[in-house]
Amino acid sequence: MNARYFRYIPLLLLVLSLDFSCKVVKPYQNPETGKINLYRDQNTADTNSIATIPYQSFFTDTVLKNLINEGLSKNLNLKIAVQKIYEAQYQLNISKGALLPNVNGNVSASRAKLPVVSLAPGTSDISNNYQIGISASWEADIWGQLSSAKRSAYANLLQTDAAKRAIQTQLIADIAANYYYLQALDQQLEITQLAVQYRIKDVETMKALKEGAIVTGASVVQSEANRYSAEVAIPDIKRNIRETENAICLLLGRTPGPVNRLKLADEQVNIPLQTGLPAQLLKNRPDIQQAEYNFKAAFENTNLAHTYFYPSFNITAAGGFSNISLKDFFVNSLFYNLAAGLTQPIFNQGINKSRLQTAEARQLEALYSYQQTILTAGQEVSNALYAYQASKDKDEARAKQIEALTKSVQYTQELLKYSSATNYIDVLTSEQSLLAARLSGINDKLQQLQATVNLYRALGGGWR
Repeated sequence: MNARYFRYIPLLLLVLSLDFSCKVVKPYQNPETGKINLYRDQNTADTNSIATIPYQSFFTDTVLKNLINEGLSKNLNLKIAVQKIYEAQYQLNISKGALLPNVNGNVSASRAKLPVVSLAPGTSDISNNYQIGISASWEADIWGQLSSAKRSAYANLLQTDAAKRAIQTQLIADIAANYYYLQALDQQLEITQLAVQYRIKDVETMKALKEGAIVTGASVVQSEANRYSAEVAIPDIKRNIRETENAICLLLGRTPGPVNRLKLADEQVNIPLQTGLPAQLLKNRPDIQQAEYNFKAAFENTNLAHTYFYPSFNITAAGGFSNISLKDFFVNSLFYNLAAGLTQPIFNQGINKSRLQTAEARQLEALYSYQQTILTAGQEVSNALYAYQASKDKDEARAKQIEALTKSVQYTQELLKYSSATNYIDVLTSEQSLLAARLSGINDKLQQLQATVNLYRALGGGWR
């Protein structure tokens, strides 16, 4: 074939690739999600969502915001996620490079001694050869194999970016939830220590009443046991405080140590908890986006597996200068060659079929995982909404309970001093009930705050 015809080969292959690749590989379509009301008992047309609020505005506690800022800059899991993005970017660059010709340059020099018996008389038995050249090879993407690999790599890149954002939203939620839990433990410790002080006074009062023959020695012993039952809870609360501080430090990329915080009573929820439409989860939740990109990568890998059933077309070219003498190296020493080859798989022990079946199975797995992620998101939003509402519903009743139990403790203590109509068991019961109610009130406040954090994360807030 005349060399001048080779110049038309790339144009011909481009036309062929546009025609045939469309028939072999399928265009990507977003997976069907259906019109499901993901939020239980939530029928709203309001598109406003707290997910669009930056965390700097969502949280009002300045100490908490500083901790979140520190976590976002130093958390090791987040740093790992960033490196995975770089890794995926490099893989994408590799897949892009596969679409381009592979070009290599070479310089060689060889010297050989030939057997004298094979030489003509007067011919030197030393042979030299010097060569400078360039070689190139290119695989034509006729069936869309390389393009599918590139799209898969790009989907993997987007997936790693979504994964990083998912880690960020979870990190913010974890820091806030542990921070509120730490505040709750502080208040539990404060109330328990105050209860111990009151019960020490009860012991002194019981001893004085016993001397006055108003109560028996059993009441004194019971008051002491009541004091110790409160004291024994303090070491566990302190242990929980230290472990929670250490957990926050781990999230911040710190070594274990104390954590600054405000008081639980200072925390307020001042933002309307708007959820927006269920369809907005697809845009707001990074883990849903991650699952969709994973499905897209699996879809393109299935396309890639289809192309292995079709022939591959390769073009190779080489050229340069070759001579046995350096003196006249560029004189009449030009060489080149062009070659094109078609390779069709005929018998490969079912590898291509198994490769396709594996890719199709993984594509279905990715689809089911995507659908499961959406359902899980709806569940988390519904649970967080109800948890917040349940904590609010308890506010009024809890306040009345604590008020009634406070009066009950006062009445029984007075009756014990001046009347035989009661005994220390009544005082003990009312004091224990009051302490339990106060601790439950703290848990109610904690549940309310953590529910707002969970709802914020469940809606996809925190990565903007």
